[in-house]
Amino acid sequence: MCGLSGEIRFDGTRPDLAAVERMTDHLAARGPDGDGLWSQGAVALGHRRLKIIDLSERGAQPMTDARQEVTGVFNGCVYNYAELREELKALGHRFRSTSDTEVVLNAYRQWGTACVDRFYGMFAFALVEHRTGRLILGRDRLGVKPLYLTRTPGRLRFASSLPALLAGGGVDTSLDPAAVHQYLSWHATVAAPRTVLAGVRKLPPATVRVVEPDGTHEDHRYWQPSCTRRPEHAGMSPTEWRDAVLETLRTAVRRRMVADVPVGVLLSGGLDSSLIVALLADEGQRDLATFSVGFESEGDDVGDEFEYSDLIAKEFATDHQQLVVPSHRVSTALDAAVRAMSEPMMSHDVVAFHLLSEQVARNVKVVQSGQGADEIFAGYHWYPRLADAAREEEPERYAETYFDRPHADLAAMLQPDMLPRDDVSGRFVREHMAAPGAETALDAALRLDTQVMLADDPVKRVDNMTMDWGLEARVPFLDHELVELAAACPPELKLADGGKGVLKEAGRKLLPHAVVDRPKGYFPVPAITHMAGPVLARVREALDAPEAKRRGLFQDSYVAGLLAAPDRHRTKRGANALWQVALLEIWLQTHGI
Repeated sequence: MCGLSGEIRFDGTRPDLAAVERMTDHLAARGPDGDGLWSQGAVALGHRRLKIIDLSERGAQPMTDARQEVTGVFNGCVYNYAELREELKALGHRFRSTSDTEVVLNAYRQWGTACVDRFYGMFAFALVEHRTGRLILGRDRLGVKPLYLTRTPGRLRFASSLPALLAGGGVDTSLDPAAVHQYLSWHATVAAPRTVLAGVRKLPPATVRVVEPDGTHEDHRYWQPSCTRRPEHAGMSPTEWRDAVLETLRTAVRRRMVADVPVGVLLSGGLDSSLIVALLADEGQRDLATFSVGFESEGDDVGDEFEYSDLIAKEFATDHQQLVVPSHRVSTALDAAVRAMSEPMMSHDVVAFHLLSEQVARNVKVVQSGQGADEIFAGYHWYPRLADAAREEEPERYAETYFDRPHADLAAMLQPDMLPRDDVSGRFVREHMAAPGAETALDAALRLDTQVMLADDPVKRVDNMTMDWGLEARVPFLDHELVELAAACPPELKLADGGKGVLKEAGRKLLPHAVVDRPKGYFPVPAITHMAGPVLARVREALDAPEAKRRGLFQDSYVAGLLAAPDRHRTKRGANALWQVALLEIWLQTHGI
């Protein structure tokens, strides 16, 4: 829920309240239910509110604790806030609201930066100590909630979205060649702290940053699960693992029903979202609101999976709604989806999520969604190929399997001044996989996907698209206790049955087997996959625009080759290469860069 922004000055001047107000206003879609500004000394905070917990004005932000020691802004939800509230009350803390924001403030007063260890949830926050002027920034373990930063010698600004920082002004919008390299290599993933803009960074997941009044700062990474087998799990049978996964997921789903408003489910008809519906039904939820989206077919590509979502809706008697999107709406919806992107995201389902969120937000303010299961339980088709690699071969095998193209191919795409001298994306993978804490090659690959790719591709996509309509998406598969359990699960149980074996076994206890045993599905948007007429026209417009010519990011001959055969050029991952190139340019132009 919500959007936050702020500024801290290091040069002895007051913060630019007009800039903070512009950033806050730009976050209005994330928080349509209220707004607020606060300033003291060198710090100013802004907030836009989406009312989910404590719907009264006592839950408004920026919020100051009862003792007038800490003021903060918060985005997200601490699911165990009620339990923490009672614990803090027993320790002498006073509360004036029933909000989780006030719990965060008092938890910081009680435990300092270690408070994050006690939070079960998704969150980004900024807290200011009145006495010292110190600023504390924090982000949840899996990076579900974003926090972007831009710094100059005299100040630091922060916000829940990159475009909000641009609205504040004074941002270096030159392109970061290393980030562009990652975007084109790693299926649009740009790992924290980078973004494609040299002047904007993002706080990494599971990180607390303490910023001193003189501008120095210290980061603390407070969580990193061990991707190894643990003594407490020794001797567990496959059945015991299945039951442990199911019960931990049940707890995760139950936690994410905490709200003072109704909670629905985004139901694709796949295993993951279907399990969420089944567990909620098992918990006694009745008339649960569920939502699905589909598109017109193009060629041989079917544009919906309603067969399976309808089956689940009927099985569990949900209040189900379908959204069918004609192809001509994809091109018109594309620009709105790009405006909602904090960073360029090339996945086709970004438009689907944006259109679906528009419909869902008319009915509920909160939904649960199934993102993350494939990355923590080895659900993608490439994981078996990674599993049999020797540890020294793993980085190269990962790049061969997952990257869109090798480093050498970028020389024919990019202008020379945008091409890094070395393979920065491959180096990142090698360094990450060489770090201790992963027992096997598959463990190392899943750790990389869970801690890096997941936060900066599917999770970011869901947050950006839902929050653009004031809709909060909660992701139970990224409950940190479930992620820890999955990280410890033996690789062979995850790889079984074509991937996600242990999760499929859990699903068989609750779901129709037709859903569990169905072929792996993806969120298809055929009009983009095949560059249907209106989409192709928008792509040509962007690549022919004066801004694109002036920027000169890509070599003219390469772009001309893509446009000459729009549906023929594919990356190693099978993505449309023209779409990947054009989406970056469309994003830059949309945000005035």
